[in-house]
Amino acid sequence: MDDQRPSAWQPRPNGLVVPLGLDPTGKKGPTRNQARGPRWRQTSRGRYVPASTQQSIHQHILEQGARIRSHGAVTGWAGLRFRGARYFDAAAQAPAGAFAPVPLITGAALLRPDARVDVRREQLATAERELVDGIWVTTPARALFDEVRRHRRLRQAVADIEVAVAAGLLTFDEFAAYVATRNPWAGIGFAREAVTLAGLGCWSRPEVGMALTWILDAGLARPLCNVPVFDLSGHLIAIVDLFDPEAGCVGEYQGAEHKDGDRHRRDVAREQGLRDAGLECFEVVGGDLADRDLVAKRMHAARSRSQFRRPADRLWTLEQPAWWPGWAAAHGL
Repeated sequence: MDDQRPSAWQPRPNGLVVPLGLDPTGKKGPTRNQARGPRWRQTSRGRYVPASTQQSIHQHILEQGARIRSHGAVTGWAGLRFRGARYFDAAAQAPAGAFAPVPLITGAALLRPDARVDVRREQLATAERELVDGIWVTTPARALFDEVRRHRRLRQAVADIEVAVAAGLLTFDEFAAYVATRNPWAGIGFAREAVTLAGLGCWSRPEVGMALTWILDAGLARPLCNVPVFDLSGHLIAIVDLFDPEAGCVGEYQGAEHKDGDRHRRDVAREQGLRDAGLECFEVVGGDLADRDLVAKRMHAARSRSQFRRPADRLWTLEQPAWWPGWAAAHGL
């Protein structure tokens, strides 16, 4: 990848439409007769938006979050997405062309069954929810905790943690501290296991997949992720997706955008710079991640070709020059 952080953050779009209740006067919402007509679309019991309202993942979350009238909140993937974490949509749960059910947490209050929502009754402290653009949403830590416990898939859970942190919603240490306080909760053992593996510093889900293949399938030591590598004159060689400093081995995830001519030329020049510094490189592309054995073999092959130079003999360094912190901050790294 280029030495530029991919944006895991995506702000809510403008123009979201808040569902309205029935209004006999027709001024603050549709009348009962109007609501039955083609100009209004029902979003939940007693709530409507104009039929012309553009449907999107954020609009879907807003509409279903409006069901919460008193105690409760949007949580899980939907709470994280509504707060700006772009790599959450639960698309795998939804039929083609549809949105996944929005997870809602409630206390004693009951909501009618509806395929558009996934309602769970659990404790929710007052401090664990906030009003966000008109709907109640759980705090980032609670939303992430609920999400990893919901699906209980280890690699997906680690990716959830990584991209939520990359979006700037919370830090890894904040989430780890939150999980440490949840002793009696269902799924706490799984959440702790995910926390143990997370904290890699990945910026996207495919990067997490590559790093976990390195650790879990190739059986190699925990790598550094998205670390800047410099030459001995203090010039940046590259920010590499995966790095084994002992071997001098670099792993790069190449998404579809890297096929562009200019992007590909930059990637070739970048890899040459790494090789000139004595670093061995391997690449993983999107389809590779489904074949973990193949990728693990590629990783071992690259590591076996690596130079394993002593620190005194290396042509690269991880020591950051004085100019780096300011430059990195200016470029969102």
